[in-house]
Amino acid sequence: MRNYTRNMLVFHLFYLLPDVVFAIVWAEWGKDMNTRDQFQKLIDRKYQEIKDKELELEKLRTYVQAIQDTMKLLPKDPQNGSEQTLRPGTALAKTRDILKAAGKPMHITEILKALNHPVDKKNRLSLGGSISTYVRNGQIFSRPAPNTFGLIEMSNQPGESETGPEIPDDFGS
Repeated sequence: MRNYTRNMLVFHLFYLLPDVVFAIVWAEWGKDMNTRDQFQKLIDRKYQEIKDKELELEKLRTYVQAIQDTMKLLPKDPQNGSEQTLRPGTALAKTRDILKAAGKPMHITEILKALNHPVDKKNRLSLGGSISTYVRNGQIFSRPAPNTFGLIEMSNQPGESETGPEIPDDFGS
């Protein structure tokens, strides 16, 4: 018996292994039909598997896109139970206090009257624009109707938490 070094043994193993595998495949597949047809069937099956996986991947991408679109509708900064602070003495802080005291949303003209500000276009646009910034950011104020503002805490529906309705664990499966 020859004295093989480890490197020579590994070389011969990898050199001869493909021939052995091919001989086994040739012997088994050659029984019913020719080898070319067998390989073609194998290729066709693999292409079908690829198509199935691509379809599944496309469905998953669509699902993820739908979730991302839904997330865009949610406020960017969750309230985390802490109240947003406004500088004391500003018209916005006074507006928040007026809405809390009223306990319901109010039209911009009613808010201006409660603040003892003149009810004119300049004041309506100024205060309405400032409040609208908070509405767009999902902070402190809400807009239940045009030019009508309330507080976010007033707009929570019964049965909903501060963060909104819970998503079931099996959602999307």
